[in-house]
Amino acid sequence: MAAVKVILREDVGRLGEAGDVVSVKPGFARNFLIPTGKAILATEASVTELEHHKRAIAEKVAKERKGLEADRDRLEQVTLEVSAQAGEEGRLFGSVTSMQVVELLAEKGHEVDRRKIDLPEPIKTTGDHTVPIKLHREIVANVKLVVTAAES
Repeated sequence: MAAVKVILREDVGRLGEAGDVVSVKPGFARNFLIPTGKAILATEASVTELEHHKRAIAEKVAKERKGLEADRDRLEQVTLEVSAQAGEEGRLFGSVTSMQVVELLAEKGHEVDRRKIDLPEPIKTTGDHTVPIKLHREIVANVKLVVTAAES
């Protein structure tokens, strides 16, 4: 079956940004993009309407960016501290994972989805670490995490 052209109304990961005209499989458009309001069919009338929507979408994205930049500034001022069992050379017996970082942020009053925490691998050593939190494709907050050895 042929691809269907749709106009994205908001950013969709790995597909495109708001206002893009993209080709997708008919089932994806019919079952997900259109019912959730993330896209509309790209007919001739809707393509001419796109110019008007692009301005509205640009304003919406600018507002979201401002809010996310403020969130980034607040998150970067936070210093998280965690103590864990460690060996003599500073190697942890376990590790500090993104779920623990989410819990630490929640204790400080910041709700963050664990999928936004961009740890390439769990933290396995004591010391100061930087935890990147991807708020938006272009906005990343770097939170300081101090891992200390727990006293036994």
